[in-house]
Amino acid sequence: MNTQYDVVILTDSRYLNDSKTDAYKHNVYYEDRLVYHALEQIGLKTLRLAWDDQFFNWSSTKAVLFRTTWDYFDRFNEFSEWLEMVSQQTLLLNSEAIIRWNIDKHYLLDLQNKGIHIAESHFIEQGAKVTLEQLHHILNWDETVLKPCISGAARHTYKLNLENLNTYEPIFQELIQEEAMMLQPFQHNIVAKGEISMMVFNGTFTHAILKTAKTGDFRVQDDFGGSIQDYTPTAHEITFAEAAVLACIELPIYARVDIFEDNNGHIALSELELIEPELWFRYHKEAALYLAKGVKSKLN
Repeated sequence: MNTQYDVVILTDSRYLNDSKTDAYKHNVYYEDRLVYHALEQIGLKTLRLAWDDQFFNWSSTKAVLFRTTWDYFDRFNEFSEWLEMVSQQTLLLNSEAIIRWNIDKHYLLDLQNKGIHIAESHFIEQGAKVTLEQLHHILNWDETVLKPCISGAARHTYKLNLENLNTYEPIFQELIQEEAMMLQPFQHNIVAKGEISMMVFNGTFTHAILKTAKTGDFRVQDDFGGSIQDYTPTAHEITFAEAAVLACIELPIYARVDIFEDNNGHIALSELELIEPELWFRYHKEAALYLAKGVKSKLN
């Protein structure tokens, strides 16, 4: 196979170019450039493309690195077909197997079975004949968050309580016919204290970010006005994050471990992001080199 590139960094078409007026787009571009330069610094020939580029020959690169493919969950069927096709032509980082495992929130149950403490969760499978009122009665939960098992950027994520169940019942019935959903008790500490994102490369923790929701909201994503700041985790938090990554079906070269203090005061895993997580390299530029070295080790 004649390869022209060692690594292609994957983004989506919205973020191919820098922006002087849109800080969000600029951060995406800037962080991808940090990864690009780190890869080049250790001698890897690199290119950055949208994952759905119609003209690129994917067999001309040794590997593709998923970074900011943030439209995949809006185009999931198309992305899934592309993933299957490209996996036949080049090395995927992280792998197709771990991507498909991580896309569906049922992976949390696999981690729980390996001793990782997750946010308390109840899964409602596609086609289930149940109402929100019945679920809340059976589970004895008063305040909850409902979300799809395949999701991103808080798509169809709703905060429920015993007073608004009837309002959300029609959308729930519509969604459950199409996809599996999950229901979780509302976690008060995510609002009160925030959620910690722990970055782990090749099984080793590098840096962390604290995300806090804006006043009156429960979503910590900056898409919804949440704020972020550098964070120094405890030794216990670092051990927890590294253990969560080691419990995966295989060791990912990059991972973001989102943790919080649950309603019982314990560290819990809210998400393990292995596909295209924001990794906040702008807060810890050295981490881009950790990632690059992990990529290089996969190519040898």
